Amino acid sequence: MSNELAIKIVRKVSAVPRETWDGLLGSGSPFMKWDWLDSFEQTGCVNEETGWLPHHLVVEKGDKIVAVCPLYLKLHSMGEFIFDWEWAEAAHRVGIQYYPKMLVGVPFTPVTGPRFLTAPGEERKSLIRLMGQALAKVAADNKISSVHVNFCLVEERQALEEVGFFPRAGLQFHWQNQNFQAFDDYLASFRSDRRNKIKRERREVAQRGITIQAFEGDDLTRTQMRTMFRLYKGHVDRHYYGRQYLTAEFFDEIHRRFASHVSLMLAEREGKVIAGTFNVRDGTAMYGRYWGAFEEHPFLHFNVCYYSAIEHCIRLGLERFEAGAGGSFKQLRGLDPAPTGSVHYIVEGKFRRAVERFLQQEREMIRQKRDMLLDGSQLKRDTETP
Repeated sequence: MSNELAIKIVRKVSAVPRETWDGLLGSGSPFMKWDWLDSFEQTGCVNEETGWLPHHLVVEKGDKIVAVCPLYLKLHSMGEFIFDWEWAEAAHRVGIQYYPKMLVGVPFTPVTGPRFLTAPGEERKSLIRLMGQALAKVAADNKISSVHVNFCLVEERQALEEVGFFPRAGLQFHWQNQNFQAFDDYLASFRSDRRNKIKRERREVAQRGITIQAFEGDDLTRTQMRTMFRLYKGHVDRHYYGRQYLTAEFFDEIHRRFASHVSLMLAEREGKVIAGTFNVRDGTAMYGRYWGAFEEHPFLHFNVCYYSAIEHCIRLGLERFEAGAGGSFKQLRGLDPAPTGSVHYIVEGKFRRAVERFLQQEREMIRQKRDMLLDGSQLKRDTETP
């Protein structure tokens, strides 16, 4: 068998067998699993109409696939959660066509994880560099403005920096499990004033006759998933900035193919679901994705999205809870700032240098912001007692 490497682009993830893709992934992020990515394509969430055109990169050695990455030709910047609209405006002002651009990542999913999957036994760093160089060449040859790799691992970022990609820093709010055995241990980790406020927020929801329960795996029903879709869509429709990225068919497909990784937090009052969150989990962490409510109640959002999710993480022994993009109010619930990273390749020389200067300044601002937020943590210092 030849040891020469060949690179090709496929227009759908199903062009790579499920067992091959997931074999390259191993125990990595659930969002990089073949079923998750294929469900987007099968249910119309990613296609030309939505502005996400699949162009997945595949590396072969002889008749064996040794590396892949999920790649999309993007016609806009929506659904990425690493914001570059100012770059697009700046490019337009100097006569550069910014769209389409190329994106390596998981659609609509601001969760850090591997973006380049490589076979065991292969030189991973060399394959990542090779794929990075191929992406840059495809962009240059086809007059595409840029390549973006979102929410990637540190090792991937470092390998791609060596072939001309620029790093970009970001922040999210994550909860870390400090070997808690019960929700009371979580409460005890707070400073006293915040601990008392959380108790009051939990008590008020309970006094309204609202109960919150987790449903996942075999206990998850299609009806519950359909209800979660209505909650999700209702939340999107109520906000002027809302964007409906997911279809009802996607929720059906995920229930059929991915239920072992789904965890719904559903709030009920008088026997009816009034609110809920759609979460994804693996054996290490839970990831908050979508929220919605049919009724408005004080503190309902915090109880469903954070307190119940964290309580479930403690029950399962998970290491952390990642609540998605944005929302400094999450820090009041014990989620402190955690770094995220992406890398970016800009083709045109002057525009490339301008982006590089911007990113240098932005990284320092992000570092300062994280230090400031950590100083304002609601969690007790090591010297503090309950």
